[in-house]
Amino acid sequence: MKQINAEKAPKAIGPYSHGYVSNGILFTSGQLGAHADGTPLGKTIEEQAEQACVNVGIILEAAGTDYSHVLKTTCFLADMNDFAAFNAVYEKYFVSRPARSCVAVKTLPAGALCEIEAIAEVKE
Repeated sequence: MKQINAEKAPKAIGPYSHGYVSNGILFTSGQLGAHADGTPLGKTIEEQAEQACVNVGIILEAAGTDYSHVLKTTCFLADMNDFAAFNAVYEKYFVSRPARSCVAVKTLPAGALCEIEAIAEVKE
Protein backbone atom coordinates (compact mmCIF):
# COMPACT_ATOMS: atom_id res chain seq x y z
CA MET A 1 0.00 0.00 0.00
CA LYS A 2 1.12 3.53 -0.74
CA GLN A 3 -0.23 6.44 1.28
CA ILE A 4 -1.17 9.58 -0.70
CA ASN A 5 -0.93 13.01 0.87
CA ALA A 6 -1.32 15.84 -1.63
CA GLU A 7 0.30 19.09 -0.52
CA LYS A 8 -2.15 21.25 -2.51
CA ALA A 9 -5.27 19.56 -1.12
CA PRO A 10 -6.90 20.64 2.14
CA LYS A 11 -5.19 19.12 5.16
CA ALA A 12 -6.97 16.24 6.84
CA ILE A 13 -9.14 17.42 9.74
CA GLY A 14 -8.86 14.05 11.45
CA PRO A 15 -6.60 11.00 11.74
CA TYR A 16 -6.62 10.01 8.05
CA SER A 17 -4.72 10.51 4.80
CA HIS A 18 -5.92 11.83 1.46
CA GLY A 19 -5.87 8.33 0.07
CA TYR A 20 -4.20 4.99 -0.46
CA VAL A 21 -3.15 3.12 -3.56
CA SER A 22 -3.32 -0.66 -3.37
CA ASN A 23 -2.90 -3.03 -6.32
CA GLY A 24 -3.25 -0.18 -8.83
CA ILE A 25 -6.44 1.25 -7.30
CA LEU A 26 -6.66 4.60 -5.50
CA PHE A 27 -9.16 5.07 -2.68
CA THR A 28 -9.58 8.73 -1.70
CA SER A 29 -10.89 10.22 1.48
CA GLY A 30 -13.92 12.45 1.09
CA GLN A 31 -13.17 15.96 -0.14
CA LEU A 32 -15.09 19.05 0.87
CA GLY A 33 -15.32 22.33 -1.00
CA ALA A 34 -12.49 23.92 0.98
CA HIS A 35 -9.24 25.74 0.25
CA ALA A 36 -5.89 24.04 0.87
CA ASP A 37 -5.78 25.71 4.30
CA GLY A 38 -9.11 24.06 5.17
CA THR A 39 -11.27 27.17 5.13
CA PRO A 40 -14.64 26.62 3.41
CA LEU A 41 -15.01 28.01 -0.09
CA GLY A 42 -18.21 29.80 -0.85
CA LYS A 43 -21.69 29.55 0.56
CA THR A 44 -23.46 27.93 -2.41
CA ILE A 45 -23.60 24.30 -3.46
CA GLU A 46 -22.12 25.28 -6.84
CA GLU A 47 -19.06 26.94 -5.27
CA GLN A 48 -18.46 24.11 -2.83
CA ALA A 49 -19.05 21.36 -5.41
CA GLU A 50 -16.59 23.04 -7.78
CA GLN A 51 -13.86 23.10 -5.13
CA ALA A 52 -14.64 19.56 -3.93
CA CYS A 53 -14.18 18.32 -7.52
CA VAL A 54 -10.92 20.28 -7.82
CA ASN A 55 -9.69 18.78 -4.53
CA VAL A 56 -10.45 15.25 -5.75
CA GLY A 57 -8.48 16.09 -8.91
CA ILE A 58 -5.48 17.22 -6.86
CA ILE A 59 -5.44 13.87 -5.06
CA LEU A 60 -5.89 11.95 -8.32
CA GLU A 61 -2.89 13.79 -9.76
CA ALA A 62 -0.77 13.18 -6.65
CA ALA A 63 -1.48 9.46 -7.03
CA GLY A 64 -0.58 9.45 -10.73
CA THR A 65 -4.05 9.29 -12.25
CA ASP A 66 -6.85 11.58 -13.39
CA TYR A 67 -10.62 12.00 -13.66
CA SER A 68 -10.84 9.72 -16.72
CA HIS A 69 -9.67 6.78 -14.61
CA VAL A 70 -12.25 7.20 -11.84
CA LEU A 71 -14.26 4.02 -11.46
CA LYS A 72 -16.70 5.05 -8.71
CA THR A 73 -17.59 8.07 -6.64
CA THR A 74 -19.64 8.46 -3.52
CA CYS A 75 -21.19 11.88 -3.07
CA PHE A 76 -22.75 13.23 0.09
CA LEU A 77 -25.14 16.18 0.09
CA ALA A 78 -26.35 18.10 3.12
CA ASP A 79 -29.59 18.80 1.23
CA MET A 80 -30.96 16.61 -1.57
CA ASN A 81 -32.65 19.73 -2.97
CA ASP A 82 -29.13 20.62 -4.18
CA PHE A 83 -28.96 17.46 -6.35
CA ALA A 84 -29.48 19.16 -9.74
CA ALA A 85 -27.09 22.03 -9.01
CA PHE A 86 -24.48 19.57 -7.69
CA ASN A 87 -24.83 17.42 -10.83
CA ALA A 88 -24.32 20.44 -13.09
CA VAL A 89 -20.89 21.00 -11.54
CA TYR A 90 -19.96 17.31 -11.08
CA GLU A 91 -20.55 16.42 -14.74
CA LYS A 92 -17.93 18.98 -15.88
CA TYR A 93 -15.22 16.97 -14.09
CA PHE A 94 -16.35 13.35 -14.17
CA VAL A 95 -16.96 13.24 -17.93
CA SER A 96 -16.30 9.49 -18.14
CA ARG A 97 -19.48 9.01 -16.07
CA PRO A 98 -18.10 6.66 -13.38
CA ALA A 99 -20.42 4.57 -11.24
CA ARG A 100 -21.78 6.73 -8.42
CA SER A 101 -23.80 6.80 -5.27
CA CYS A 102 -25.22 10.10 -4.06
CA VAL A 103 -26.90 10.33 -0.69
CA ALA A 104 -28.22 13.02 1.62
CA VAL A 105 -26.70 13.13 5.08
CA LYS A 106 -27.74 14.96 8.21
CA THR A 107 -24.53 17.03 8.45
CA LEU A 108 -21.04 17.18 6.99
CA PRO A 109 -17.79 18.33 8.60
CA ALA A 110 -17.25 22.09 8.89
CA GLY A 111 -20.85 22.76 7.84
CA ALA A 112 -20.04 21.73 4.25
CA LEU A 113 -22.81 21.32 1.69
CA CYS A 114 -21.19 18.40 -0.17
CA GLU A 115 -18.39 15.86 0.00
CA ILE A 116 -16.96 13.61 -2.73
CA GLU A 117 -14.83 10.48 -2.44
CA ALA A 118 -13.48 8.49 -5.37
CA ILE A 119 -12.04 5.13 -6.37
CA ALA A 120 -9.75 5.27 -9.42
CA GLU A 121 -7.42 3.15 -11.46
CA VAL A 122 -3.83 4.36 -11.22
CA LYS A 123 -2.11 4.64 -14.59
CA GLU A 124 0.88 2.35 -14.90
